[in-house]
Amino acid sequence: MRRPAPLPSGSKESLGRLLKKVKTKTQFQRVQCLWLRVSLGLSSHDVAVAIGWNASSVRHLQAQYLKEGEEALRASKRGGRYRANMTADEESSFLSSFLEKAVRGEILMVSEVKKAYERTVGHTVPKSTIYRMLARHGWRKIVPRPHHPKADSLLQEEFKKNSPT
Repeated sequence: MRRPAPLPSGSKESLGRLLKKVKTKTQFQRVQCLWLRVSLGLSSHDVAVAIGWNASSVRHLQAQYLKEGEEALRASKRGGRYRANMTADEESSFLSSFLEKAVRGEILMVSEVKKAYERTVGHTVPKSTIYRMLARHGWRKIVPRPHHPKADSLLQEEFKKNSPT
């Protein structure tokens, strides 16, 4: 097995300061991963055993530190909308055409939005994609209050006027 590349000079002091500043367990383990190597000269396998990680994760973080410096310790680059069909701005401009219809009080059918979305994107999407997009932009389902099909509105109004309470 080849010898790991040496960490930059001054790493021991800067990592020692960072160990005292970090606030979360994850950040502490990331700094500790490098500090154990530079101060005690532990191998990646020994560091992994000490902090409860996988040895390949330790090597990956150490290599990332050699490339990026302390920037590699700040935050993990996870999350995001990697499979998005449109950006958030494109989605809001797409929904603006339907907003005019909704403001007038017309009923907005999700199937219509889905068809227009599919035309814009160029492929089919599940209905859940449309519902999630609407929720992301603050749209919500408003259903009119239900009424019985055989209800007589004249009788109801008369009852309201002449009821004993």
